[in-house]
Amino acid sequence: MKPSKKYLFLIILLVNSVALSNCGFVRSQHYSSSAVQYLYPNEDERIESPGIPQLTLPLKVGVAFVPEGTRGKQTLTEKDKIDLMHEVSKNFKKFTFVKSIELIPSAYLKKEGGFTNLDQIRTIYDIDVVALLSYDQTQFTDEGIASITYWTLVGAYVIPGEKNDTNTMVDASVYDIQSRKMLFRAPGISHIKSKATPVNLSEQLRADRIDGFKEASKDLVTNLEIQLELFKEKVKELPEDFQIAHSPGYTGGGSLDAATVIFLALISAYFFYSRRTKKT
Repeated sequence: MKPSKKYLFLIILLVNSVALSNCGFVRSQHYSSSAVQYLYPNEDERIESPGIPQLTLPLKVGVAFVPEGTRGKQTLTEKDKIDLMHEVSKNFKKFTFVKSIELIPSAYLKKEGGFTNLDQIRTIYDIDVVALLSYDQTQFTDEGIASITYWTLVGAYVIPGEKNDTNTMVDASVYDIQSRKMLFRAPGISHIKSKATPVNLSEQLRADRIDGFKEASKDLVTNLEIQLELFKEKVKELPEDFQIAHSPGYTGGGSLDAATVIFLALISAYFFYSRRTKKT
């Protein structure tokens, strides 16, 4: 008994689909912005050694996203950038040695503008230190590899599934503008796996991009807080690497760390005891 043309067509279609699913291929999309490319656009140009930072407390800090490169695709909207800059600025506000935070709109940063551009921003916004935010995000799509899970027969069509990986890194590099020295940096990383059919693939990839930045931003904020604490200790331990001055009327916010309080208490007790023994 010969199979009908309808069933024969479906059999051939399924066989071809299996063959195609075993030959899955990988597509990728890459989005990035680079602080190195922004600050040092000419690779052949000699990079001058940074000077010793002269930090006047309390600091005036700026937060900005470096522009996407000449070939870079823009995946973050200006609202997305402002939202992330707000989160980063919250960490700086926790410290008494920070006087003010300025969020710098993207329009003020020129592609490959370098420190010349930062000098202009420093004058316009009256800031001392800038936190430059950059990102790198890559999305991989394995077509056909996950198709067995998502095979759905719709009329005469077999729809293969697709597996998506989204890797995201957001980086904060904090520079003293005048001395050109990087004070510290903090990264944030995320890795998202998801699956989608070709019908809603674009929508899923867009959602993964946003979620990737959100997760990487949370990781960045956590690491930034750690690096800020380490920088605070570094300034105390390496006074030869930083010149610290205080603005008139600034007393450190009226608070001292516990180690300093204990040290001062011991010194006071010692002198008080010495004076009493001399009198007796």
